[in-house]
Amino acid sequence: QLQLVESGGGLVQPGGSLKLSCAASGFALDGYSIGWFRQAPGKEREGVTCIGSSDAYTYYSNSVKGRFTISRDNAKNTVHLQMNSLKPGDTAVYYCAAREGGTYCTGTYYFDEGLVYWGQGTQVTVSS
Repeated sequence: QLQLVESGGGLVQPGGSLKLSCAASGFALDGYSIGWFRQAPGKEREGVTCIGSSDAYTYYSNSVKGRFTISRDNAKNTVHLQMNSLKPGDTAVYYCAAREGGTYCTGTYYFDEGLVYWGQGTQVTVSS
């Protein structure tokens, strides 16, 4: 069974940091592009960042550029999202997604088609 499981969410004060993880089971993440998305209550899902299967290129939305970092640990079959300088506007459920291929992920639109695997999401709340 192919599965993605996110973890690491929680409550953090503005300016704080969190590190999310997306662990895969049933398949190897190398060879897949991985994206992180988020959805806040009453809002549409937003693509945050993605990393291509080659790890040679990463994309960040303007809203998180300079604060979030995506990285891959193939040995642990896991992708991480390091989130720094968090703001209340970052509050959302965060999801990871995997789609095979995509050497260079130049945008999260890559996950709009094809066979995409999704995790169940992890809640991130930024509040004082």
